[in-house]
Amino acid sequence: MIPCTIDHFHLRSADPVQAAQFYIDNFGAWEMRRLMNGDKLRLVLSLGGLTLFIEQVAEGTHFPPKAPFMGYEHLGLTVRDVTAAVAELRIKGVRIEQDVTELSPTLHIAFIEGPDRVRIELLQRG
Repeated sequence: MIPCTIDHFHLRSADPVQAAQFYIDNFGAWEMRRLMNGDKLRLVLSLGGLTLFIEQVAEGTHFPPKAPFMGYEHLGLTVRDVTAAVAELRIKGVRIEQDVTELSPTLHIAFIEGPDRVRIELLQRG
């Protein structure tokens, strides 16, 4: 067994500044730094304790397929009140993929679409 810790999650975007702003405006992420990775802009955010890299892609880069698919499928974010979070995001014009669903009395979820078709699950536990 190899001990490990999470270092970062890496997203790719046609417009990394706009994508980063989505996470800043909606989930309180904050920008740690900007840098050039070769000729591509990379923004590094802190999102709920997760380091999130958002890096520019070349024009014509393909979008991910519609879920479900194999590989990394979505980013899960815990929120205090998933119903209130979905209502606020809906007002902001964020696309709701799946409205609030009760999976058990202690788990409520919803799915939204983030920038570049990133699928984000909102979870309320407890």
